[in-house]
Amino acid sequence: MSEEKKVEEVVWDTPEAAAAEATKAEEKKVTSATVKEVWRQVESFGLTLGEALQGRGNVVMVRINDEALAHLDMLVEGEITKSRSESAAFLINEGIKANDALFTRIKAITEQISTLREQLRQEVKLSNE
Repeated sequence: MSEEKKVEEVVWDTPEAAAAEATKAEEKKVTSATVKEVWRQVESFGLTLGEALQGRGNVVMVRINDEALAHLDMLVEGEITKSRSESAAFLINEGIKANDALFTRIKAITEQISTLREQLRQEVKLSNE
């Protein structure tokens, strides 16, 4: 008898046994799909983290509250980042990306302010001559 034939001849004693077997098979499919999705998310997170940590040549000292510190420590405890510094760099980078439209508007306005300041300096310089 072939292997396929043996599988086809399986008979369960009760409908509950058949249902339990079907549930196990479905759970394996769901678990496999879930593991694949989680793995894709981990890979994506790794790439994002790598981008966030490139070129970190500037040092910034900040004071943060207990809640923010707990979030930094979660990333370190989960071995997602190696330090609080890496955690902070990652979260700052993600915050900037998440608010890109806001920073685009801020940049346009600050450029206008710089232009007006330069005009003011020129006016004051001309009036003093």
